[in-house]
Order: sequence, then structure tokens, then C-alpha cells
Amino acid sequence: MSEPQLRCSHLNKRFGNTTVVDDLSFELQAGECLGVIGPNGAGKTTTFRMCLGLSAADSGSISVFGLPMPEEMLAIKSRLGVVSQFDSLDPDFTCSENLMVYGRYFGMASADISERIPALLSFAALTHKADAKPGELSGGMKRRLSLARALINDPQLLLLDEPTTGLDPQARHLMWERLQQLLQQGKSILLTTHFMDEAERLCDRLLVLDHGRKIAEGKPRDLIQAHLEPDVVEVFGGDPQHIASSSARTYAKRVEVSGDTVFFYTDTAAPLLQALGNTAGLRTLHRPANLEDLFLKLTGRQIREDG
Repeated sequence: MSEPQLRCSHLNKRFGNTTVVDDLSFELQAGECLGVIGPNGAGKTTTFRMCLGLSAADSGSISVFGLPMPEEMLAIKSRLGVVSQFDSLDPDFTCSENLMVYGRYFGMASADISERIPALLSFAALTHKADAKPGELSGGMKRRLSLARALINDPQLLLLDEPTTGLDPQARHLMWERLQQLLQQGKSILLTTHFMDEAERLCDRLLVLDHGRKIAEGKPRDLIQAHLEPDVVEVFGGDPQHIASSSARTYAKRVEVSGDTVFFYTDTAAPLLQALGNTAGLRTLHRPANLEDLFLKLTGRQIREDG
């Protein structure tokens, strides 16, 4: 296997008495999309910032394109594209001007930037908004413009921190389509996300973080098969604690209660559904296990505050 485009080895980062990243190691190969998922406070954004040289690790090492970060930060960043979690577009410039100014940060000639702008606006479905300022754009348009701006230097590796947060379903799907196009062109992507459907759709591999530590890593379907029963039956419409302790639980390997819903995890759903069918008023949903089930099993169902 060739040299990975990104390698993080035994990273550690503390803020005061809190360990935010704890002995974290992973690699990203050329042409793949690696998704980083985990609850709030798991260390995703801190890891992202260390990979960009914006935050220094207390110990461990990072190399990008075989170069050490942050020692070779300028050489590395010339080959990176970055879309941060929050909008950083210049509100005083039009879409075209935002691309022009950003290209100049890389030392690109104005003629070369001008040549790239039409294709990038077309890629972002913003050709008709070339002369509009960010304040005139929808949230989805702003995110697509941020992605187009990140591509101005034709980067080999893209670092995307929750690129579709706050977008409606249509805007999210259009962003997914554009990211898949970039992967088909051979670019590599490091992606943090809270959307499990996004992770399953885009990512070749997943890195699951919790409390700063890596708790799982692998292909999405492989992780689901390794950690979960294949079938899930969700049950609504009755006393959840009573349902969870009923005789139906003998047909499940695991039972969880969340709010008014009972989750039965089983290898074979048919006898479980038959047992539940004897209780009037219950509604059931039978489905295959998915990444959301994996996420909740590995990190818990309790909501956490940012940290």
C-alpha cells in the first residue's frame, strides 16, 4: 500500500484537566473518504484542527503527503482544501470575487484563477449567482460556494468539518452529489459529520470517537455486522417498560428503551413479531440494523452538551 495522504500517530491533546484527544491513531489513503463520527465533545473538531496545524498536539505526530505537520504547514496547505463547520465567506465580495481572493492566498495568478472560476461555479450550481454576495444566498448555496472555494487550488485532500449541518434535505443531497463527484475524480476526503446517512453514503471507512479515544474503525457495513444483530424491531403504542420486560424479549438478544420506543435487536425477527402481535394497540417497525444503531450502541443514547 502506498504512503497514506494523512497519518496521525498517538495524538494526545488536553485542555486544562480535560483530555480531548487520547492516544488517537489513524490513516487516510489516497482516493478514499474517511468519516469521523462521535458525540459532542468526542474530539472530532480538535482532531480536525490539529490536522490543519491550527492546534498543536501535546504529543504524537501528524504527517500529510509524507510531510510533518505543523513543521511543513505552508507546503501542506497548498495541496489542501478546507470547508470549516461555520461560514467564513467574505460578505463584501460576490461569489466570483470570493473565489478570486481565495485563490490569491495560494499565490495563484489572477489569469489562472479566472480560468477556474466558471467551472467551479458550475460545479457548485451557482453560475447564475456569480455576481451575488453571500448575504443573497441560501444556506445550501453558501455551503456549495464554500466547497467551490476550497477547490480553487485543485487540492488532493479535502478536510470537511460537518459540511451539511443546517441544510435542508434537498441541499444536503446536492452536496452529497458534489462530494461523490470529487471522490470519483480521485480526491481524498476527511469528513466529520453527525448525520449517519451521510456517513454511510459517502464514507469508505469510519472512525468512531468517544471521549477522545478511537472505539471502532472500519467499513460501515463491516462495523454494523461486527457490533449489531441484523434485525431491529421498534415498538410504539404501549407502556415501554412493560413491553421491554414482556415475554417477547426472549426472542431478542438486546432490548433498549428510549422515550416511548422499545428497540428489540434480534437475529430473526419473525418469532418476535409474532409474539408482539398478540398485544393489542402496538405498532411495530421492522428494519435492518443501521449506522445510527451502531452509533448509539457504542456511544450511548444520553444527549451530551458540547465539550
